[in-house]
Amino acid sequence: MGIEKIISIFVIQFWALFLTIDPIGVTPIFISLTSKCTELQRKNIANKGVLIAFLILIFFALTGSLLLDLFGISIAAFRLGGGLLLLLLSIEMVMSKTENAPQDEETSTDLAVFPISIPLLSGPAAITMLILFIKQSEGELLPKAIVLTALFVNMFIVWLCLRFSSKISGLMGKTGANVITKIFGILLTALAFQFIIDGIFEAIKLH
Repeated sequence: MGIEKIISIFVIQFWALFLTIDPIGVTPIFISLTSKCTELQRKNIANKGVLIAFLILIFFALTGSLLLDLFGISIAAFRLGGGLLLLLLSIEMVMSKTENAPQDEETSTDLAVFPISIPLLSGPAAITMLILFIKQSEGELLPKAIVLTALFVNMFIVWLCLRFSSKISGLMGKTGANVITKIFGILLTALAFQFIIDGIFEAIKLH
């Protein structure tokens, strides 16, 4: 595989994961969820949330295909299920009001696990995308390494966005953050329906 081919595959997979994980869209949500947390708590939530999400995504990237085969779940079914869960999350983003997070340490840790790492960063869409990319690698080491590299770069960008979210929040303001959250909620709704449509068409082909 030539260097141009490697770069081309990396760019495609990077942008696919970037749009799915959506660091820009997650940032205003993170800001609103941690609006009553201290700067130290916000830093810890960002660190824990990104690390947990990265480990979850690595796990599914390496074993997801085997798990699906073990339980007899097709990619079409996984797309449909993931699309429906993503749809529920996107509706919540668009319709719900901003919630303030309590300041205690236990709640901050819980917040890092849910909803920051799951399902915002390591949701069904990202998991499905990784499983599909790994399946396309057909067991070859280099294509798998490209997928994992694209994932790592994306998670690093997410960490940067969340780590410096206080400065971003100051630039956007509360209204700006709310507006961006709603906009990305609508885009996420469209992405959810795209997953559902793809799953339906793939299921039809299987039959």
